[in-house]
Amino acid sequence: MSLKSKYQSVINLSEKFGMKDSAVEELDGKLKVNGTVETQYLKNQIWDKIKEIGGETPSDIAADIRVEVTDYYHKHTVEKGESLSKIAKHYYEEANKYMKIFNANTDQLKDPDMIHPGQELIIPFE
Repeated sequence: MSLKSKYQSVINLSEKFGMKDSAVEELDGKLKVNGTVETQYLKNQIWDKIKEIGGETPSDIAADIRVEVTDYYHKHTVEKGESLSKIAKHYYEEANKYMKIFNANTDQLKDPDMIHPGQELIIPFE
């Protein structure tokens, strides 16, 4: 199995996230993946996929993934049925960190219990 085949789901994820200046090359027994994604969250998702396939410290892949936006962790579009605590659980793995998201979005949120589908919220760094 080629390394490109082994890590195809990483390549697919990079494409799904719209990685810019993307380059994938198999050279000297390593798969080299380079490019730029919008946020740190997207970069982390790609690295999680790499580690899922190759283990915690994979030796057969070298990835140089850069981030365009460094002012915040990610932007999230609210979907029906979501709450700030559910969103916090997704990004921070702790629902009680919802006030971090609220405080980063006071320009559009006045009450942490009142969010609406379609709102685009900034997810700040922890």
